[in-house]
Amino acid sequence: MADSNRQQEQEVIGLLPAAGQATRISPLPVSKELYPIGFRSLPDGSLRPKVVCHYLLEKMQLAGISKAFVLLRPGKWDIPAYLGDGTMLDMHLGYLVVQLLHGVPYTLDQAYPFVKNAVIAIGFPDILFQPEDAYKRLLTRLRASTANVVIGAVPFEQSYKGGMVNFNSEGQVSQVVEKPLHSNLQYSWCTAVWTPVFTEFLHQYLRAVADERSCSDAGNQQAQPQEIPIGNVIQAAIDSGMQVEAEVLADGAYLDIGTPEDLVRAVRHFAAQEV
Repeated sequence: MADSNRQQEQEVIGLLPAAGQATRISPLPVSKELYPIGFRSLPDGSLRPKVVCHYLLEKMQLAGISKAFVLLRPGKWDIPAYLGDGTMLDMHLGYLVVQLLHGVPYTLDQAYPFVKNAVIAIGFPDILFQPEDAYKRLLTRLRASTANVVIGAVPFEQSYKGGMVNFNSEGQVSQVVEKPLHSNLQYSWCTAVWTPVFTEFLHQYLRAVADERSCSDAGNQQAQPQEIPIGNVIQAAIDSGMQVEAEVLADGAYLDIGTPEDLVRAVRHFAAQEV
């Protein structure tokens, strides 16, 4: 009960990794996180384009998350120029610049000094997902359980595009497999929340990887670090004994706009929706 009460008192901060280069759909006139998908209504009834990351931030805001950091690589200044301080979404937004572009874990770890004592809600700003109350459901489960990570698991058929998840009837996760060519698993994770315990695990995991590389790459100054998927870190946490649970979003779905075919699907889907 003490752990649950402590989690309820902790601030929840959103993290949006936006350091990617969008090579699969380049060239683009804007960062892919700002690609217009559908429209939003202003108080006077007029319409404005609605960018991809707006959908994610809305879901965070609906769950009572009022603060988020967007993690950028140098050059993606159009994102803070557009989102500003977050007033558009009734949120407080900050921006952190990422220099180590070796995968999402490194991007997220850039925020470590600022968020290490907070509950984290991670969301990918180039992914459109449902349901709207996903973060509410994940945070409710996190606060009611002894888990340090709760992932949102949605039905997913294209395993080669997702982080496939194996869990038991109680939601306890035993396996996270990143983009397997073939899989019998039926659910993929698309978002997650976690306590400071996992934030610290992630930080120390990357430090250990860096130490190992510095030893193995001694004398080879040209060696480039391999990209690490965030699913690999979650699996390492499970292997270490950390409790990870899945909140099944059976009514959910997600679409990554990072490929041309899925970008077309997203534009067509939201163009067909009533505003």
